[in-house]
This record gives sequence, structure tokens and C-alpha cells, in this order.
Amino acid sequence: MLQTLFHVPHAIFDIPLFGWGWGLGIWALIVTLVMGLVVREHGWKAETLNHLTVFVFLGLAIFFLRHLEARDANGVPVGLPIRGYGVMLLLGIVSGVGLAMYRARRMGVDPELIMSLAFSMLIAGVVGARLFFVVEFWEQFQRETVAATVVATLKVTEGGLVVYGSLVGALIAACIFLIRHRLPILAIADLIAPSLALGLAFGRIGCLFNGCCFGQVCDAPWAISFPRTSSRIADGSTSPPYDFQLRSGQLHGVQIGIGERRNNQANDSPVVVRVEKGSAADEAGFRVGDRVTSIGGQPVTTLGDACRAILKFDSEFAITTENGKRSVSSLSRRSLRIHPTQIYSSINALLLCLFLLAYYPYRRRDGEVIAICLTIYPVARYLLEMIRADESIAWGLTISQVVSGLLLLAVLTLWMIVLRQPRESALPPAELTGHAGQPAISE
Repeated sequence: MLQTLFHVPHAIFDIPLFGWGWGLGIWALIVTLVMGLVVREHGWKAETLNHLTVFVFLGLAIFFLRHLEARDANGVPVGLPIRGYGVMLLLGIVSGVGLAMYRARRMGVDPELIMSLAFSMLIAGVVGARLFFVVEFWEQFQRETVAATVVATLKVTEGGLVVYGSLVGALIAACIFLIRHRLPILAIADLIAPSLALGLAFGRIGCLFNGCCFGQVCDAPWAISFPRTSSRIADGSTSPPYDFQLRSGQLHGVQIGIGERRNNQANDSPVVVRVEKGSAADEAGFRVGDRVTSIGGQPVTTLGDACRAILKFDSEFAITTENGKRSVSSLSRRSLRIHPTQIYSSINALLLCLFLLAYYPYRRRDGEVIAICLTIYPVARYLLEMIRADESIAWGLTISQVVSGLLLLAVLTLWMIVLRQPRESALPPAELTGHAGQPAISE
């Protein structure tokens, strides 16, 4: 697990890199040179304004990166942490856009058009992916102040993006862009479909570095485990798989939850909701429904008290129930071995990308490639969710399984539209050989 690869220093020669400092100075120099060349060559056209918009967003990012810097125990900034998740996310974006631009050039489509489209999809995709995650796991982002909560929600490079949120946001932005520029929606969607899968393949490796999107416990030869903590984790928190297994009782044999409602009033007292067979708790006679009164000698009255008490211990602790049962549980330094679902998902996305690239020359109607992509992915995602352990449950299914089902229903409508299209395409039936001449599609 490599949540943090390294830190970019806070300052060079006592001048900050972010905020009002070196970063903005270098940014201003590059903007002046590049925009001067663009305006000289093309004038003030739509593409020129798109370049300027990109630079404005980059400038704002450089300025506000100071709020994402890690700080020491005294609150002094030590530098910007470069997260493994963020690096893989960036590689996914670059590789996906690069593949789309390369194929666009060979198909007679203006690559600058694809770059502008990619920028719109990127912004909407990240916003949609983050919004989906924040809504689903809102309790993880609540802080004492509104400002602290906002900063927590903006730390995208630390993980916390949902693919379906990204997909919905990116597709909406793509449709708006293509309609506004009067471009063939289905034909361009077919062109960029493999890029979406390629970007996802890189992104899932980022999930592996971050420790999120993890699987259930298994004893397969290729199973992996995660450390309790890592020296690269800036805040010293437990890794997501370890934290989940600790809270669910898989590491010490007892899962503690909330008791049943009594007299139509909520009961927040901690009780045993599951006992691992063969564990120390099982041998001590723990049973589902036993009320927990203390953990490690510390009295607990609510589920929150119990969770905080468990997380305080590094090796072993005792759990005592109301009826006098007592179990001493030992904790390991690593999580139990689990399915590497991040690797499964990455391989799945890469195979999907290769399949879409192979099928593309044989398409007969515009929209076939993107429809195939949106048909295969939710089916594969539904199956992968069966061995994931980190998702919320609704109606006996994970949230992503529910969304997969809804997406498949929506894709039925897409297939009906595609099958009514004429047996031809707005783009060449196969990639052009050699260098493309005048773009077939441009603004």
C-alpha cells in the first residue's frame, strides 16, 4: 500500500511553492508564452478560449493546493503529499485522452476537438464521482467546521471516487458538449469508449495503492493483506481494509453493533451482533445479543464508545459483557488476506478496452461500441461486487449493484436507439492508414 509516495516541499528559498509563490509565477510565465503563440496563430476563436479556460483552472488549482498540504504536529506545513491514488488517476486521464486523440487523428477527427471534449468530461466526471462518494459516505467527511468539511471533500487525490458517479457526470458533460458543437453524439461516443475503459484500468491500480475498494476475506493463493498503518500515511490512521475488519470483528472474533429498539425508542447501547466460530470470543461463550459493557477496561455505553475503544489498542484487549463473559482478543499487525478486487477490476477494464478496440472496425451503426461498453461493464461490476467488502448495502444489494441494474435498464433504451440508426457511420468504417489529411469532423 502506497498512499503517499513523497512530499513536494512547502517552500524553496523560503518562498512557498503554492498560493502566492513559485507555482503562480511559473504559471504566469507559461500562460503568457503559450497564449501569445495561440493567439498569434489562431486569433481569438473558441479553441483559444478553451486553452485559456484550462490555464485558469490550473492557476486556481496551484493557488488552492496550499490548503491540501500536510502539516506536522505543530500545524506547520511540511509539503504537498503526492498520493499513489492521485498519480494513477492522472496516468489514467493522460492515457485515456492520449488514446482518444491518437485514434481521432487516424479517423479524420480534429484531435483538438477531443482535447476540449476530454476537459469537459474530466471536470464533470471528477465532480460526479466525488459527489457520489461523499453522499454515500457522508459521515466520513463531517468536521467541526464548514471550512474543514469542504477541505475534506476536496481531497480527491487521497481516494474516494465512485466510477458510476464519474460515468454519469462525464456522459452528461459529453452530451452537452457535442450538442452545443453540433457533432455526432453516437459516433464520437464510440470513438472515446475504449479510452474510458483504459482510464479505469489505471484508476483501479490507484485504488490498490490507496487500500480502498477492497475485497472479502479469502484463502486464495493470490490473496493480499494490508498493514494496520503505514509510515507513508500522513495522519497515522489505519488502512481501510484493516479498519473495516477491526470494526466488523473479523480481527478479534466479535462484531459489535447497535442493540434492538426498545419501547419504540432507539437503543444505541453496543451489543454483540456476530461471533466468529472458533474465535476466543466463541470459546468464552459470547452469543449474539450480549450487551458489551467495557473494552480494555474502559466502560462503553454507545456504539461510538466501543469503536473508539477498540481502535486504541495495538496488540490485545479484553471485551466484557453485561452477563460477566470476558474474552481477550489479540490483534495482528496486518489485515486478514482478502481478494485483490482492485486488480480484478483493473484487468476487467483493460480487457474491456482491448475488446472495444478490436470490435470498433466492425461496427455497423453509430453507438454500437459505447452500447457494448455500457452493457458489459455493469454486468462485470455486479459480479465483482459479490466479493467486495467496502460497499454500503441497500435492499440486500450493494449500492453499485443497484446502480448496475438501473444502468442496464437505461442501456436497453440506448440499444433501441442504436438499432434504429442507418447501417453507416459518421466516421470511416475502419481507421485510416497513413497520415490523415483534412479532418472529417472539426469545429
